[in-house]
Amino acid sequence: MRTYSQIEGDGGSRVVEQISDLNAAIARRMADIRHVVAVGSGKGGVGKSTLTRQLGAVLAAQGKRVGILDADLNGPSQAVLGGVQGIPPLPGEEGLLLPVSRDGLKILSVGSLLAAGEALAWPSASPRHTHVWRATRELAKLAELLAAVCWGPLDVLLVDLPPGPERTAQFADFLGPQAALLLVSIPSALARGVVARSVSALAPLPNRLLGYVENMSGYACAGCDTVRPLFPESTEAAGLGVPCLGRIPFDPQLAALSDEGRAITEMADAGPVATALTAAAGALMLALEEP
Repeated sequence: MRTYSQIEGDGGSRVVEQISDLNAAIARRMADIRHVVAVGSGKGGVGKSTLTRQLGAVLAAQGKRVGILDADLNGPSQAVLGGVQGIPPLPGEEGLLLPVSRDGLKILSVGSLLAAGEALAWPSASPRHTHVWRATRELAKLAELLAAVCWGPLDVLLVDLPPGPERTAQFADFLGPQAALLLVSIPSALARGVVARSVSALAPLPNRLLGYVENMSGYACAGCDTVRPLFPESTEAAGLGVPCLGRIPFDPQLAALSDEGRAITEMADAGPVATALTAAAGALMLALEEP
């Protein structure tokens, strides 16, 4: 048996040619997408997936053609947030046709294919070494999906990334230099410190870092019609060194609506949350249109 160091080129597997063909297929599928925005954080639990979904809803309400790619294959949530759980993509003449949310977003999420609570299995070539294969298989499966999906013309494709600073950079590299990055934080020193690591991890890459959105920036009190502090103010919070595109307060009504697969645009009286999301969506589009 040969070791890795004894293999020349691709070892006759044609793997380089296969990757080139796959990348060409993905490029064809995504040719009619104007902007690709990867939404990451580095820190889990900051409401990144919900924010991605609600920003998409606001953009759609403004007349934009929007799609969401749930790149977190191991923890998919966009199917639930978009109300398309249990509705799989269907084969069409031009590729897989995606389920569409009530407000018109095309959503690609493994959550549409899995039963509630079901986890993806990543088989290994050898026992107790699943960790060696997992990331490779995950990105390979995502690439296969992208090569098969018919997105059609879109103004914005929002990509919901898995947590972790290194994962944010890994997926930015996977999506290519045309993908811009939007980071999500919450107003705590701990979260900002982790998100700052994502900023650092992205620095060597050619992708544009548009800025960040501060989620859970206060608590929207329905009874008193004000926004109250949700986290203690900290003067020691790490500066991210990138523009802040918006500050979104937490609203329990929106949290309940999200669990039902519905959007902020369906709330009769969304108050400060709707105002903040609209402002953030506008700032995002302005950043994307900058040369």
